[in-house]
Amino acid sequence: MAALTKYPEPLVFGLDIGTRSIVGTVGYREGSQFNIVAQCTKFHDTRAMLDGQIHDINKVWEDILYVKENLEQQLSGRKLKEVCVAAAGRVLKTAVGKGYYEFQEDTVVNQEYIHSLELIGVEKAHEDMMRKNDTDVKFFCVGYTVIKYYLNDYEIGNLEGHKARNISADVLATFLPEEVVDGLYAAVSIAGLEIANMTLEPIAAIQVAIPENYRLLNIALVDVGAGTSDICITKDGSIIGYGMLPKAGDEITDALVQEYLVDFATAEKIKMINPKRKTMTYKDVMGISHKITPQEIYEKVDSVLEDIAKQVADKMIELNGGKPVSAVFVVGGGGKIPGFTEKLADYLDLPQERVALRGEEVLGSTNILVEGIKKDPLLVTPIGICLNFYEQKNNFVFLYVNNERVKLYNNDKLTVFDAALAFGLSNDAIFPKRGADLNYTLNNKPKFIRGSTGEAAVILLNDKEAGLNHPVQAGDHILITESTMGENARALLGEIADFTSMISFEVNDKTVSCPRYASVNGKLESEFYEIHEGDHVEMLNYYTLSQLMRFMDIETPHEVFINGARANADTKIYENFKVAWIDQEEIYKAQHFVTKEETEESGSLEDIPDIPDHSDTVDMKVMVNGTGITLTGKKEYVFVDIFDKYEFDRKHVGGTELIQKIDGKEAEHFSPLHQGANIEIYWKE
Repeated sequence: MAALTKYPEPLVFGLDIGTRSIVGTVGYREGSQFNIVAQCTKFHDTRAMLDGQIHDINKVWEDILYVKENLEQQLSGRKLKEVCVAAAGRVLKTAVGKGYYEFQEDTVVNQEYIHSLELIGVEKAHEDMMRKNDTDVKFFCVGYTVIKYYLNDYEIGNLEGHKARNISADVLATFLPEEVVDGLYAAVSIAGLEIANMTLEPIAAIQVAIPENYRLLNIALVDVGAGTSDICITKDGSIIGYGMLPKAGDEITDALVQEYLVDFATAEKIKMINPKRKTMTYKDVMGISHKITPQEIYEKVDSVLEDIAKQVADKMIELNGGKPVSAVFVVGGGGKIPGFTEKLADYLDLPQERVALRGEEVLGSTNILVEGIKKDPLLVTPIGICLNFYEQKNNFVFLYVNNERVKLYNNDKLTVFDAALAFGLSNDAIFPKRGADLNYTLNNKPKFIRGSTGEAAVILLNDKEAGLNHPVQAGDHILITESTMGENARALLGEIADFTSMISFEVNDKTVSCPRYASVNGKLESEFYEIHEGDHVEMLNYYTLSQLMRFMDIETPHEVFINGARANADTKIYENFKVAWIDQEEIYKAQHFVTKEETEESGSLEDIPDIPDHSDTVDMKVMVNGTGITLTGKKEYVFVDIFDKYEFDRKHVGGTELIQKIDGKEAEHFSPLHQGANIEIYWKE
């Protein structure tokens, strides 16, 4: 047996498990150069995979085993035990979550707040994704990108250092279903291999196609395979979005099957025709031979190619925030169909030179030591899978949260928060919970009082206190005591309404100052009343007559006049209104011209004769401001009786003084009237 060839360690085995084929690549990195020492491609005999996902595990593991053994032969019998793989874009789900955090007072934003805000956005995105997902599949977050930050509801580039009342962020998160991981693990395991590293196909492709220094630009990469077109967008040095379309090379093959009435394998050969050939011959299912030219083939699939290009362009624009990218790199076999890059450029409104296949020119750091293998866009993803091994290893790690084992997708940035989410703790269990707000209205304007904030979760990482942003690694033990809820908002009426100011009235020519009243749901309440949810509070700017009488601790007199008009118990008295009243004895004295001296001479009110009881009423005709009126319904009349028959606005002040006269002489509210009296009433300017 030949001696085993010695290679620098580690020797990396990458496996691109695609819809139409499995490509195995073995190599090692030497400085900035990646050397490929073994390469093998195995096409599926059946449609064991559809749209990038394993459908027949048994068939797929057999093909994996074939590739593994072939590579081992190329390596002079060296056994391969570990493999790097990539999950197809088809199984990715993305969602945008709105992270929002409100401070109790203006607060300077630091990185801790920003990271916590982003993670709130991730959970919101996960909740949104699961609402749209009608299965019980468990998803892992494999990465997220902040689309926009907001400071006090206004967009801002960087939150750090600013003083804020509230901060928010739109977060794009990408998720991978557990069943996909399990399917890949199962097929690889049955073939006698262990997964050393798992990545995503678009991440693997971008590893080669878009170098780190290019990622500052707004560039899109599309890997057009057989079953899926996987899209990745870069901007400002980061990957800002992933996307997938279940439309790729197989769509073209299926169209050729229908057009030329051939089986799928024959249609694949027709699709792969060299554009430089003049003609090719094929047999249809009837056994009849036909000759066709490359141009004829391209014309038959033109509409399908248009559809794929348009959908890819639309997805790129969607992932890029509604606008086209600056340039597009195309990799994968499906992208090699003549006309695809031109159509994609048209739909993106880009110059055609800005949409290009990436193959040999991006493989400058790749040295292929295998005879018969040329640098090609088909190799970008397999090589990227190998290179990703050097960036991150053991993509799934296990650790313990509250004594239960948790599996996490390792993106080299795992934190306590990631572990808590994977364990199933919600934001409410991690972040302090605010007590219920208290909502009410004050003078018909909606108001609310915030509930207090509870205590944050207590976290022990390997028996030491830690924060949510503390990094974690395989085997860590995390104990989380859930956060607490703050007290519900509470307030007394006196704390929300102004009971200190006074309201004043003119009562019998004297100023009376009274404290203001407050009404809650139509009922008067004191300042010690506790506000309830939904209460309608009104700070009153008036008293009713009965309230004023109670405040002054007197019984309601026989007749009361407010600004000269008769009033009842419910009449409202506003600031500076004039209030006057007279009881029955005073009315009698006024009507009979009983003077103060006469009252004093009689000794007391008991000495005044009883008010006579006239059963008959009399009509009295008087002139008011030149207008004749007739007073009816009483035995005798006083000045204010004219307002029963004569319209005069006494509620709104029309001058500096209200003038009242009888026969040219000044009169009071209760001055008696006589038949034919000439009355004047007006506001003095």
